[in-house]
Amino acid sequence: MRKGVWRVTGLGANATEGRVVWAPAKSLWNTAMLMTALIAGPFTISVDAVALSIGLTYVTLLLGHSVGMHRLLIHRAYECSRWPGRFLVYLGVLVGMAGPFGILRIHDIRDWAQRLPDCHDYFSHRASLLQDALWQLHCRFHFDRPPVFSIEKDYLDDPWLQWMERTWMLQQVPLALLLYACGGWAWVVWGIPCRVAISVAGHWIVTYFCHNPGAGSWWVVGAGVQAANLRGLGFITHGECWHNNHHAFPESARMGIDANQTDPGFWVIARLRDFGIAWNVGVPRDPSRREDLRQVSSIGDASFDSRHDRDPEHRQS
Repeated sequence: MRKGVWRVTGLGANATEGRVVWAPAKSLWNTAMLMTALIAGPFTISVDAVALSIGLTYVTLLLGHSVGMHRLLIHRAYECSRWPGRFLVYLGVLVGMAGPFGILRIHDIRDWAQRLPDCHDYFSHRASLLQDALWQLHCRFHFDRPPVFSIEKDYLDDPWLQWMERTWMLQQVPLALLLYACGGWAWVVWGIPCRVAISVAGHWIVTYFCHNPGAGSWWVVGAGVQAANLRGLGFITHGECWHNNHHAFPESARMGIDANQTDPGFWVIARLRDFGIAWNVGVPRDPSRREDLRQVSSIGDASFDSRHDRDPEHRQS
């Protein structure tokens, strides 16, 4: 993370000991969105409603989650004018996963756990697809020895972020009223529950496959979870699929760092920079000067000896 910002202190904590427990609010919210979509969606389907849902889903995930929540709020990979930045976070809230502080907590604790030599399957996504779906969409992890999570003072004192955190579920209501006025109940059904269900499920499944073995050329020393790049999915995932790059260079606003790696999220940030709305855009640190990173032929190559991570003599060779 840029500027030395680390929100999780793990002294005395353990990322393997604990249990997965039901999270009622998250579970009921996700279930309500999914069931409403499944029941009401077929009865209200129309070309314009589906087109609206696709467009809103892409825009809110691109501008709100990837550019706003992930690269700006979480990683501070660039700086942004106050109100444009707040608007991006607002769009991220409309995605329907959590409020800004909730997103910070979910992301940073998972990131902390994955960078340890070992962590529970809840954080590593090593469980089966269905098991992981149940855990991530309906549960939380209860630590026996939890880490300490703290948010920067400028975030905690921001009235806008405080309000977004308190009302993130209710923020769907103004949008629903606007959609009803423009297109009736069909636009509401496809613009709110269908969109939220697709967004939450889509985010989870990209996260699942990005943290299981796949393509990539960067090995984070000491990390029990090595992320993968999902080739060919740059446009549909807004550049988030280049997760092996992202784990190696979390300070970079650009995730698709190679020329052939499509990254719409960075395209947006680059345009904001061109208009003077964004600045101090993060770039990858020089890998040759880092002891915590190695370039390998493939992260899935069985010939690569991960003992490099823990063998000081081998590291110096």
